[in-house]
Amino acid sequence: MTGQTLPMARTPLVDLTGWRGHLTALGIVAFAILTLFFDDVHSMVSIWWNSSTFGHCLFVPPLIAWLVQQRLPGLRQLEPVAWTPGLIWLGLGALAWLLGAAAGVAMVRHGALILMLQGATVALLGPAVARALIFPLFYAFFMVPFGEEIVPPLQLVTAQLTMFFLDLSGVPAHMEGIFITTPTGYFEVAEACSGAKFLIAMTAYGVLVCNVCFKSWPRRIIFMGGALLLSILANGVRAFATILVAHLTTIDAAVGFDHVVYGWVFFAIIMIVVMATAWPFFDRKPGDPWFDPQRLQSPVPNPGSAGRVAGIALALIVAAPLWLAATAANADPLPARIDLPSVPGWTRSATPMAYPWKPRFDGADHATLGRYRNADGQIVDLAIIAYERQDEGRELVGFGQGAADPDGQWVWSSPAAAPSGARGEQITAPGPVVRQVVSYYVVGGNAPTGSRPQVKIATMKARLLGQDQRAVAILISAEEGQGRPADAAIRAFLTNIGDIQLLADRSAGIR
Repeated sequence: MTGQTLPMARTPLVDLTGWRGHLTALGIVAFAILTLFFDDVHSMVSIWWNSSTFGHCLFVPPLIAWLVQQRLPGLRQLEPVAWTPGLIWLGLGALAWLLGAAAGVAMVRHGALILMLQGATVALLGPAVARALIFPLFYAFFMVPFGEEIVPPLQLVTAQLTMFFLDLSGVPAHMEGIFITTPTGYFEVAEACSGAKFLIAMTAYGVLVCNVCFKSWPRRIIFMGGALLLSILANGVRAFATILVAHLTTIDAAVGFDHVVYGWVFFAIIMIVVMATAWPFFDRKPGDPWFDPQRLQSPVPNPGSAGRVAGIALALIVAAPLWLAATAANADPLPARIDLPSVPGWTRSATPMAYPWKPRFDGADHATLGRYRNADGQIVDLAIIAYERQDEGRELVGFGQGAADPDGQWVWSSPAAAPSGARGEQITAPGPVVRQVVSYYVVGGNAPTGSRPQVKIATMKARLLGQDQRAVAILISAEEGQGRPADAAIRAFLTNIGDIQLLADRSAGIR
């Protein structure tokens, strides 16, 4: 009797077929993303928890879960497939994280996390499921804390609206930047008064309402436009009302009024007005299906294996931090110290400042500040800040970095004139004391710039390609004085100091 060896069937360790298998693969990839980029996840959640501007982001994950739950009856009629082209979206997310990490832009890194999670969903569940979940996937972008950039413009818009209403009401007032003076007192349209907090939250809320309550795109656009416009206008009315109360009563009464109205009453009324106005125009009825499963489900040519697609996804997300680590350059050394330059026609001065000023650059390797005076009595302050290399928490440009320390008494008040290749701004301290500041930034010996995006691009290029990462900020500042305009003093100083790039390169030890 001849013995025979029967073939043995191989049973996969994990069954990656059907909904259970595809969700398992997705869970593994999502866990890997959240683990590998945990620092960014932690920083994003910390912003939600600690910043009142982004407190609404805490509600976005539960809302996404609710939106998915609403779509479950239709999703059960779809068949998930592993779709290799979906990896392109995940790869774009990994690339975005690499660029954001190299440039030191937290918002880009946070957005990249969302892109990678979206790409994993599309790749491991397939195009039909992705189309069914298109709005929940899109709405995930509202987990990214973004919008701080609109604060200065909104401060100016709010100040201008306030002046308009004060003129209508007959209250005499004068505006300089974001500061308004009336016979009662001196008022600042601070960051908290800009209305950015409510506008950002209203955007997230409005987009949700557009999906849940409307089917028609023209109605959605009109609703969003009206909601955002009303938010900006209402904030101007609130600021005006606060100053009017101060004009008619006292400053203390106005402060109490502002806290109560801003916190609890005024914007709650605005939300009610927005929804009450839009209610008659809602065209999505309760119980309307979110999508037609029959239209979405179509054969996918050459569907991939969930295990294989998950493996490629894991390789893509690991490649981004590995590349950054592999191309990280050894930092070129800075000089042991930075001395302030001798400027023809100017001498060092010990004249005290009208209000103490020092720019903020966290983690700088060198920071030097000196005061100069010329024969005409013009006084200018020069600050030189240098970094051997930039990293998280020690950046040339970033939130809270620059001429005005957000934890101090100096506040940004308006843009100001500046030479080509520089950034000009006006800052104000109690008194009021007004300063004009011209800032130059130089990264790795490149030409000086006042553009923050250009600084980030130069930093990103240096870190990605292992180039010179030394970075220098040069700030020239002067106080506004009676008959002594700050911009004239700064222009005179810049004329005599010579080549800014040469000064920056010497400060960085490049030449």
